[in-house]
Parts: sequence; structure tokens; C-alpha cells
Amino acid sequence: MLQQSHIVSFTATSKPEDARTFYGDVLGLDLIEETPFAIVFDSNGVILRVQKAERVQAAPYTSIGWEVEDIVAIVGKLAARGVAFERFSGIEQDEAGIWDVPDGTRVAWFKDPDGNLLSLCQPA
Repeated sequence: MLQQSHIVSFTATSKPEDARTFYGDVLGLDLIEETPFAIVFDSNGVILRVQKAERVQAAPYTSIGWEVEDIVAIVGKLAARGVAFERFSGIEQDEAGIWDVPDGTRVAWFKDPDGNLLSLCQPA
């Protein structure tokens, strides 16, 4: 039924100015519009609606992820822009914070200004 429909992704912010800067300037997403209710970005044809909220309860799992071709290059560029990559106990990550999954996939995690967990994934 929905296989012909486009997905819209959502997250929330209680810090709209910080979120606009982070998603727009740091991550490089194109700003579509800002309303009293949300900041809307285009991520390669997928809409990301960053909803404005009084409080944000960040989930303990990844809420948004991007599939990338060269995770090492993207992690390096984001780190140069001040993004700190997360470290998790029990997961062997390299010096940049990248985890090599046994199937050859590579993953790195980072947080937005509200603590929402985001990820980069380079498929095997």
C-alpha cells in the first residue's frame, strides 16, 4: 500500500537555533523551511522534519541514519566540524569511533544538540 509513497523522517528539538545550525551547517542538509512548529530539511530527496518541542526525550537507540559510501571520509569531515563520535562498551571501535560489523558493514554514531542518536553506515 505505501510502497509508492515517500518516507518523511522526524526528530525533535528543544533548541531550534542549535538544531538549524547542526543539521544545516554541520551536516550540510538543505533547509526547506522553518515554521513555528518545525525546521524542515532535504536529505537527498528525503524530508527531515525537526519538530520544535518544549522538551526532548532522546531515545536510547538510533533515531536517524545515513548510508554513506566512504564512512572514514565523512567521519573525518564531521569531526573537523566539531562532531563528537560516540563510544559504546562491548563494541570494538577504531580511533575514529567506527565499528566494523562482522558482515563488513561499518557504522559510527553521533548525537545532535538534543542528544538524539544518529548514525552513519557504510554497507559491506
